[in-house]
Amino acid sequence: MTRVPQLKFEALDERQKKLATEIGAIRGGAPAMGGPWGLLLRNPELCDRAQAFGTMLRDHTSVPKRLSELAIALSARHWTAQFEWNAHAHQGVTAGLDPEVVESIRLRKRPAKMKKDEAVVYDFITELYEKKKVSDASYKALVDAIGTDAAIELTAIAGFYSTVAMLIVAHEVPLPAGVVPPLPK
Repeated sequence: MTRVPQLKFEALDERQKKLATEIGAIRGGAPAMGGPWGLLLRNPELCDRAQAFGTMLRDHTSVPKRLSELAIALSARHWTAQFEWNAHAHQGVTAGLDPEVVESIRLRKRPAKMKKDEAVVYDFITELYEKKKVSDASYKALVDAIGTDAAIELTAIAGFYSTVAMLIVAHEVPLPAGVVPPLPK
């Protein structure tokens, strides 16, 4: 059960309606009233800046989409953010991740068969989450695999999607109606 009641579109002010409609158009069609956007709409300035940052990170970095979605999957799994996992797991497969990689992450297991760059990203993000720091070896492997600029962008992607996950988990954002929680506790 959600801790914050979902806003009703008709009750939004004009700026909120515009944001909900724009975000929905970017992310699938209908005005974005649920998920993290339903929370962020309560502060239109925060919502506007978050959607601009998130859209930039999702669609306009030098990080290959497959690796970006890997970082998002690892973030969702780290926080057990059901809504985020539900929204992104299939996008990872569409972007080129092997479904077995996604399933292993869902089950909190190291995937057995990853491409070299995926293994480097997995190690970097996992180490960052688990140890709150990154070894020189993991950092060098990431930079060697994707470059310094992409390494910075990848870290920002994980950080942004951790923010989204924290919103989802802290405020108990529900899954869409009829969706069974995909992540085991």
